[in-house]
Amino acid sequence: MKRDPVYYAYCKKTLLKTRLFSGLDESVLDDMLVLFRRDTWRRGTRLNAEIFKVRFYLIIEGRLEVSRVNPDTGKSITLSLLGPGDGIDVVTLLNNEPHEVMPVAIDDISLISVPIKDARDWIDRHPEFNRNFLPYLGEQMRKLEDLSTDLALYDTMTRLARLILRHVVPLHSQSKDKAQASVMESGQDPVYRLDLINDLHDESLARMVGSVRQVVNRHLQHWRKQGVLHKKNFKTQVTELEALQTYANDSREHLQKNKAL
Repeated sequence: MKRDPVYYAYCKKTLLKTRLFSGLDESVLDDMLVLFRRDTWRRGTRLNAEIFKVRFYLIIEGRLEVSRVNPDTGKSITLSLLGPGDGIDVVTLLNNEPHEVMPVAIDDISLISVPIKDARDWIDRHPEFNRNFLPYLGEQMRKLEDLSTDLALYDTMTRLARLILRHVVPLHSQSKDKAQASVMESGQDPVYRLDLINDLHDESLARMVGSVRQVVNRHLQHWRKQGVLHKKNFKTQVTELEALQTYANDSREHLQKNKAL
């Protein structure tokens, strides 16, 4: 990929900021990047999961939704929402077994990819990569555990609140945002932005919590009226973090108080 030095430098800069590659020696990353080629997927592209048995993909820009679909009913559940720096289908990378998943590009996506055998060989040559790779795998496993726990134990309002909280960007990560800084200096309550899900449609959020669009929309409208959430320029922000945390702990009491929902 060094034949495109500008994009090569951009990929390197992007990946060094991500969980998988942060702190990795640049020479190790260089050794990896020369193996990769550049790919692009258009927004709305539905991918055949078989391609992940052949090549390993890393996202540079954009988001990918990975779902499971019941072929008889058409119902679906989102297993993961991937963004820049994420590897696609790391399980297949590890065991070469395909998944019955439906990956869909939410945005126009820029990626880099490599034959999966070359990716495995590279990991074998660079065991120091495991300092990042193993915690990354653990994080992906924890997300699936959270999903299964939410579906089994909580109602829709609680699941939605917990989903939003998982994507809240900590204030210290927003310190460079001038608008955020001005709000904090004015003495007003801080506004928390969301990562990855801030502009998703209600239907997409519904797939992430195992519900339907109409139910999710009612809960979001309720929180906006209560001042818990705020939508600006089609992007959702959290304006009352503690209130949302209360809903996330258990919303049954809130449901009793708001039977109209």
